[in-house]
Amino acid sequence: MKIYTRTGDDGTTGLLGKDRVPKHDARVEAYGSVDELNSVLGVAHAHDTTKSFGELIPTLQTACFQVGAELATTDASLLTKLVLVTDDDILALEREIDRLEADLAPLTRFVLPGGTLLAATLHHARTVCRRAERRVTALSVQEPVNPRVVRWLNRVADLLFVMARWANHRAGVPDQTWAGNAGR
Repeated sequence: MKIYTRTGDDGTTGLLGKDRVPKHDARVEAYGSVDELNSVLGVAHAHDTTKSFGELIPTLQTACFQVGAELATTDASLLTKLVLVTDDDILALEREIDRLEADLAPLTRFVLPGGTLLAATLHHARTVCRRAERRVTALSVQEPVNPRVVRWLNRVADLLFVMARWANHRAGVPDQTWAGNAGR
């Protein structure tokens, strides 16, 4: 199969099913942001040279493909064939957050993104995840969206924040906190 099809040369793209939409369509923005999150997670996984997170990052990447497919599908009959986000998926993220947070000092101030290369990349992934969340909620105003997708993205962003803090903690790098107006 060739990588180029030329079907998008007119500024449209195909959804899963028969529909074609402009490449700037809210649905494309939503699943495109999830795809970008997946790419940044790939960079984070490459920076996890000690495999501190085991299969957690690849598991999140697989879920991003599933969420992206769900967002790219408008055909109800095709949706029944996909793996959709469940409440159990969200609970699993919460358990992971709780597990990692158990090793961390409680937050008392805002944390500046940074620290180790892995932590900084996880913070980057968190911000891309928040954008994906905004794109999905914007789409949900126009068209029906599984509300679990929004909750899943919200929890993934929380998890990525905790993962970044945990990566710094494990490397012996303290959180850098925002001093607020006192830092002027």
